[in-house]
Amino acid sequence: MSNCRLYLISPPTFTPQFGDALAQALSGGDVASFQLRLKDVSDDEIARACDVLRPMVQAAGVAFILNDRPDLAAKHSCDGVHVGQEDASFAQARAALPKGIVGVTCHDSRHLAMEAGEAGADYVAFGAFFPTATKTPKSHADIELLKWWADTMTVPVVAIGGITLENAPALVTAGADFLAVSAGVWDHKDGPKAAVTAFNTLF
Repeated sequence: MSNCRLYLISPPTFTPQFGDALAQALSGGDVASFQLRLKDVSDDEIARACDVLRPMVQAAGVAFILNDRPDLAAKHSCDGVHVGQEDASFAQARAALPKGIVGVTCHDSRHLAMEAGEAGADYVAFGAFFPTATKTPKSHADIELLKWWADTMTVPVVAIGGITLENAPALVTAGADFLAVSAGVWDHKDGPKAAVTAFNTLF
């Protein structure tokens, strides 16, 4: 049995009906965290999504992470924030959430990951490992990179990008601590609950 856990990522747009899909997913088994990742939306829309989804996620004992925006993560009582290389800096994110989770996108770069780890990031994220339709990936990460990090570093590592039940086993074997999955859960043919259950069975 691996120590790998599931890190859910929201679809790129929020509709109130998504709350039903999320509730199903959370009932499917162990989920470590849920990231709200909305692009090109207003602060009000992010606030509305947080108000609807955060209580449900936290009630399930799952960490609620906001993408990109440490200021809004602090304002809306999120458990943490995930920042990319073009978003707020790690220092800004940590200042906004001194006790929260701060994760950093490191694309396919050992250098960026080591910098983030030394700065105190709670996890680093590598990707994209596989083709993804959710967003346009800035890099393609190799499974050897994941193995190297897992073998030599203690900071947890998240694998992201086009992950499905079919291609996940190689990432688990390589030592990923978390698999960040979006469409692989929300678009699963048997629904989100079945997808989460199947990922947990795999782990």
